[in-house]
Order: sequence, then structure tokens, then C-alpha cells
Amino acid sequence: MTRIVVVTSGKGGVGKTTTSASFSSGLAMRGHKTVVIDFDVGLRNLDLIMGCERRVVYDFVNVIQGDATLNQALIRDKQLENLYILPASQTRDKDALTMEGVEKVLNDLKGMGFEYIVCDSPAGIETGALMASFFADDAIVVTNPEVSSVRDSDRILGILSSKSHRAIHSSEPIKEFLLLTRYSPKRVLDGEMLSLSDVEDILRIKLIGVIPESENVLQASNQGVPAIHLRDTDVSQAYQDVVARYLGEERPLRFVDYEKPGLFKRLFGGK
Repeated sequence: MTRIVVVTSGKGGVGKTTTSASFSSGLAMRGHKTVVIDFDVGLRNLDLIMGCERRVVYDFVNVIQGDATLNQALIRDKQLENLYILPASQTRDKDALTMEGVEKVLNDLKGMGFEYIVCDSPAGIETGALMASFFADDAIVVTNPEVSSVRDSDRILGILSSKSHRAIHSSEPIKEFLLLTRYSPKRVLDGEMLSLSDVEDILRIKLIGVIPESENVLQASNQGVPAIHLRDTDVSQAYQDVVARYLGEERPLRFVDYEKPGLFKRLFGGK
């Protein structure tokens, strides 16, 4: 049975697209046929992070408006044969998305045998974000450990619980998961950002993972490679943990405690 997962947040720049790329890649690595859809019509960044921007011929809006078929618009990932990308349009307005059109595309993707449909939502509560989350079964709410980001995420939780297809039809509620990104235990210790427990106390949804603050995320984006592919990095390991937990496995939390640098590092530097 297909699960539709929306990756969402109230605030921009918190790592939604990075998460969508790594999460969908992680599902595909586990052998699940997965498609990731870019709902950010007019901006379009997912194809850059997935490294397929030069292969975009048709997009999500083309499919909705009947200018192309899904088979024409879907881009097969170069690294994972069971992962596909449906890019957003860079030239259309967000109003090009319609509820009927989105529903038809999602149903067609289900008919093509996809086990997971990951929806990369734009930030905020405008049309694209509402469309991305409306048909979701599960939601990964991405937030940074700062007050404004957490407050905006709380607003998104309100929308998920009141304006989704499941809420309107009084079905089982969307399963909500919290993903904390750009977390620095050292900065938490110094009082520069909210702690993990602070964020959990405010949002009160199940924690699915913590992604450490890392230069590897920028490196991955610039290379057009999802961060989960950067072997032996903390970010890759953290995203692998997220996927494992989503699939029902138990994994201990990592990268949440500050490790004081040893004498060697303090004398000779290094990170």
C-alpha cells in the first residue's frame, strides 16, 4: 500500500528539500520504489539537489495540465534505479496546481506501483504548501532549534490537523514526525539555540531524528548529491537513522551530546 509523506515546515531555509532528497533516497536504498515530487512551483530546487536539473524536459504542472504524461515527466535517479523525481515548473505560477490535478497525479503514481510518494513542500501556508500536505498519510515537520522556526512549525501542525484530507473526512489523523535540523550541541550548551527537549516540549510530536549542523550539507548541495550519499559523514548517518526509524526500526539518538575536544585537537586544531 502506498504511503504519501509530506516534508514540511512553516519557515523557509530549514532543510526541507535537503531532507526530501535524502529521505526519498534512503527509502530507495532500502529497496522501496519511491518518487519525490517538488511542489515548490516557480522556484524549483529539488532537481538541483538530486543532480538532475539538466535532464528536466517536462514537469509537474505539464502533467497536471495534460501537456505531458507521467512517464515523460518522471526522471529516474542515476544512482538508485527505484527512485524517481517529478520536478516542479520554474516558469509557472503556484496557482497552476489544482487539487483535482494533484489528486489525479498521486493516484496515477499509486497505480504505477510506487510504495512511497514523498512531497517536498514549499515553506509557509500558501497554496503549494497546502496542496503538498492535503493528501498526506505522514508528515515530517522540519524545524531548526530556534524560536521562530519552532513557532512556525506549530502553525503547520495546526493545518495538518484541520485542513488535510484526513481531517476533513474524519479519517485517522496524519502521522506527524519531528525532524530537528542544524543542531549543534555546543551552541545549545552555550545558550545560543534551543535544546532538543525544549523543542520537543513545545511541539509535542514524535521525534524521528536530529540532523547535526554540518558543512557536509552545503557540500552535498553544491555537488548535486543527496547528503545521505556522503559516506561516513555524520549527516549521512543521521539521515539513515531517520529512514530506519520511519520504517519501524529502533535506533539510538546520535549527534545530540557535546563532546569536549581532546588535548590533541585543542593543541593542533581540527573539527
